[in-house]
Amino acid sequence: MPKKNNRMKLLNVTAILFALLFINRVFAQDSIVTPPKNWKISNVFGFNATQSAFVNWAAGGRNNVSALAFVNSNFDYAKNSSKWTNEVRLALGGVQYFDEPRMQKTDDQLFLGSNYAYKIREKWYFSVLADFRTQFLDGYIFPNDSVPNSRFMAPGYSILALGVNFTPNEHFTVLMAPATGKFTFVNDQRLANEGAFGVRAAELDGLGNVIRQGDRFRAELGAYIRVLYKKEIMKNILLQSRLELFSNYLEKPQNIDVNAEVLFNFKINSWFSATLQLNLLYDDDMRVAVSDGAGGTYMAPRTQFKQVLGLGIQYRLANFKEEKK
Repeated sequence: MPKKNNRMKLLNVTAILFALLFINRVFAQDSIVTPPKNWKISNVFGFNATQSAFVNWAAGGRNNVSALAFVNSNFDYAKNSSKWTNEVRLALGGVQYFDEPRMQKTDDQLFLGSNYAYKIREKWYFSVLADFRTQFLDGYIFPNDSVPNSRFMAPGYSILALGVNFTPNEHFTVLMAPATGKFTFVNDQRLANEGAFGVRAAELDGLGNVIRQGDRFRAELGAYIRVLYKKEIMKNILLQSRLELFSNYLEKPQNIDVNAEVLFNFKINSWFSATLQLNLLYDDDMRVAVSDGAGGTYMAPRTQFKQVLGLGIQYRLANFKEEKK
């Protein structure tokens, strides 16, 4: 049943991605003729796929097929002293080995972000930011993959921040928010009872029976810093980077949550490109399985790292032309 459910979810998400492509294509075609006043709209759609098959191959190998689809959309408004930027990022990828029943994820993200900024002086803006992120499909720790260790909205994260934005040029911006709420959702009672992703775990009696269910929601108050950088560093090579830091005022403020992302986009032509994505994540409340050196494991916070390299089709739809650097 988990195999069927995951495949149905994958088909549903793929259908959503193609629907967004169709809708944005129609919208972009119209907007070229009559672009919305004060709005800049850009959508980038990508699809990468590989397939490997082996028959009597002496060096060995496993038959597999892998694919990765993504949509990156930006909706930016600017008028007088006001700026409103909105971002949507969807990505889903996996590899299916023919000798295994379950697909292994290679990428899975759903991100929505919005930031309103009002200019208070040259290069400085009062800013309000809100974002939300989660995943589409169940996640597993391979090869021990019978029970999911993450699901849709388990975890889900949201940030609401008030602060100032320093923007010295079009490539670089820093948001400093001393009043920030960070919210964690664990919409799965089993994971909540285990205290996954920093929520309070269930209370048990002496026989191991649950006497109080684990929390499915956690709120934190702290300081938040976000640094964004985007620039074409060489011809047809675009660099985008994001660094997010959060410190909880009320609990272990010295343990700073870190979320860093670097994305290189290598443009081949108007249809084909290569991408390299690097992610680093550290959250003291997020435990991962660590080997104890004696064949067992224990749960502890660790620096997490992810790298995704893709080569395939990429298409951009927008109501404005990219500036040549």
